[in-house]
Amino acid sequence: MGRFLESLLAAPAKGQRGRRAAAITLAALIVIVALLVAFNFPALAAAVQEAGLYLQYRFIQRALIVGVLVSLCAALLGVTLVLKRYSMIGDGLSHVGFGALSIAASLGFVTAQSLPDFLPQGLRESIAGLCGAISASPLPFTLVVVIALAFLILRLNEGSSIRGDAAIALLSTGALAVGVLVTSLTSGMNVDVMNYMFGSILAMSSADVILSVSLSVVVLVLFVLFCNRIFAVTFDEPFARATGTPAGLYNMLIAILTAVTIVIGMRMMGTMLISSLIIFPALTSMRLFSRFRHVLVSSAVISVVCFVIGIMLSCLYSIPAGAGIVLVNLCAFLIFSLVGRIRS
Repeated sequence: MGRFLESLLAAPAKGQRGRRAAAITLAALIVIVALLVAFNFPALAAAVQEAGLYLQYRFIQRALIVGVLVSLCAALLGVTLVLKRYSMIGDGLSHVGFGALSIAASLGFVTAQSLPDFLPQGLRESIAGLCGAISASPLPFTLVVVIALAFLILRLNEGSSIRGDAAIALLSTGALAVGVLVTSLTSGMNVDVMNYMFGSILAMSSADVILSVSLSVVVLVLFVLFCNRIFAVTFDEPFARATGTPAGLYNMLIAILTAVTIVIGMRMMGTMLISSLIIFPALTSMRLFSRFRHVLVSSAVISVVCFVIGIMLSCLYSIPAGAGIVLVNLCAFLIFSLVGRIRS
């Protein structure tokens, strides 16, 4: 099994043997899927009908609206991050997001009586009210923290001896440790914390939906407006700097857009799995396409389709939404890899 996966993920073979093996494997998969569909057609028809009924619920509609927009943002940014060999920044920022969410949730335990007595009563009440507001709606607080850490990662990468994946690992593991510590000292590993870690389509309020949709639209508009500049910085940053392009500014823009995408997708995908939305669609489309724009378009389509299928599977079989979406993306990656080997 290990050798099969290694040969599947490796560069396409030049001879007929590699193409023949990939074709046989793909044909076998098609036959197996066709047989499963044929023998379970009534159950599949009932599942499709049940999925249609789920679309009537408001929380499913909210999840689909936000999820489609987040999937588009993650797919577009993922192509750039994978090509720049900086895809692990998504995983690092998601761990930072968990730490920020844990701190925001723990602020709900702050009361005016728990603050030091030397502070004026009015100030203590104001601080307690602010902490309660952050705890009730942690998304804005988390967004600010994650963007600040994205700035810090880039600064470490550009002007420090700690570079690349080392800077990401340093900050992400530290933030994750802070989140776990704060959670254990306050609320413990309750349902809300589990939803933050692994995602839940029930975790998004109406206010979260409005904020998420607004930020997603901003991310998409900025990416489309600066697509050519981002393309130049992605493929040849030294040449872009030589031609007068402020590469540092566009690297910062990419980091900020990634941070925003990570935060707005965490409530649904979970902090442990949100980075898969960035990595999988880009890698999947690169198995078949090589031109930048073709990869962008195919990544967006793959990401949205896999998200919708994953959400429906999570509703029908009561599995975590994030895990279902990741498994669908994994299946798409394996199928595209087989097709890519046959085409080569």
